[in-house]
Amino acid sequence: MSKIRVGVLRGGPSSEYEVSLKSGNTVLHNLSEYRYDIKDIYIDKEGAWHMHGRPRKPVDVLDHIDVAFLALHGEYGEDGKIQRLLDQFGVPYTGSGAYASTLSMHKAETKRMLQHLDVKFARHELLAASADIRSQLIDIVRLFAFPLIVKPARGGSSVGLTLVKDKDALADAVRKAFAVSDLVMVEEYISGREATCGVVENFRGEGIYAFFPVEIIPAHDDNLFDYEAKYSGKSQEICPAQFDRTTSKKLQELAKMAHQEMGLRHYSRSDFMVTPGGIYFLEVNTLPGLTEESLLPKSIKAVGSSLQEFLDHIISLARG
Repeated sequence: MSKIRVGVLRGGPSSEYEVSLKSGNTVLHNLSEYRYDIKDIYIDKEGAWHMHGRPRKPVDVLDHIDVAFLALHGEYGEDGKIQRLLDQFGVPYTGSGAYASTLSMHKAETKRMLQHLDVKFARHELLAASADIRSQLIDIVRLFAFPLIVKPARGGSSVGLTLVKDKDALADAVRKAFAVSDLVMVEEYISGREATCGVVENFRGEGIYAFFPVEIIPAHDDNLFDYEAKYSGKSQEICPAQFDRTTSKKLQELAKMAHQEMGLRHYSRSDFMVTPGGIYFLEVNTLPGLTEESLLPKSIKAVGSSLQEFLDHIISLARG
């Protein structure tokens, strides 16, 4: 039997380029060479494609694979662009489709889509780069109490995220977020225990299977799980999380509902804040990180599975 030709796409013109390279490397090292003909497809920061170390046109690359494993994150990888390209060439791929990816990448749109669920959402305002920034900042100071959160409205891995403790730091935080996205979200700060929960389709007899929730304990004094905390190895991730049974079950149910309501595919991971006043939904990740420091691999291991089994399963889902 001939091997399945799997193209692992990593890198890309994204603020999460480095994380994507690491996720892709993890996938490459956990796919069976006996089962797959594995092709490392590197996309550089300018968007140029490479295979076998040589620049190639996307059409030439895609003609040599049976399925694309998307180890891309952020812009280009999770915003629907790569998905539309693969749809155009009729190449099956892992993860959500183009429309669901675009929608989920937009944090405010995600909140709107899920507002009917039994979960809380932090109050927010959107800032547009094309508008009068000074007047927008004046409105923010009037509408919000400090501290507050400033982050790109489109993006992941907490790139451009800042906890703003007073109005003097607000302008710099907004500029930092605008460097990542042309739309910025200012959000009320929710104090609580951060949690995440991954799901995967058609696994262990369930249409949507929820992994154990993970509790995230940042090492920073400001209790913020930002980009540095995620990938420096300094934060503590507890899986299974030490929430009470009711809270853990609720997190799993919400992660499954978010996946379904957003029209996602194959797998996803939703982030939450657990407070004495209830659970707050933060965002959904359509292509969760797969690095050694990432959260989903910890969840996979906690249920007695392996990354190799998980990757095999995701590839089988993509191929239909």
